[in-house]
Amino acid sequence: MNGLTVRWSLVNAPAGSADALRDYVEDPSHARFTGKPGMRFKTWRMVPDQWFEGCYVFESDEVRAAFQEEFAAVAAESPGSQLIGSAPILIEACEIVAIAEGGAGFAAYARG
Repeated sequence: MNGLTVRWSLVNAPAGSADALRDYVEDPSHARFTGKPGMRFKTWRMVPDQWFEGCYVFESDEVRAAFQEEFAAVAAESPGSQLIGSAPILIEACEIVAIAEGGAGFAAYARG
């Protein structure tokens, strides 16, 4: 599977940025990516005061490459960069080897 990782450093981010990022993911980012054509799923990960990351999985390398090119062109001005105060430190294509759904099932919500 065709993955993409986008990571920002939160080391020098403004106070309150973790809460601002949670709010942004809840609305509007989660809605923006839900049902996005060509994308299998997206996760948002964070270690407060260290890093914030989007991890994307696409149906094909062509869709991933197009998204990566489009995002890289505006990454420094993206909403995440504006909230954090800096551009991503990493935009990296990767291979998602496998995904296993646990017994508790998959839950698609912004917070909870």
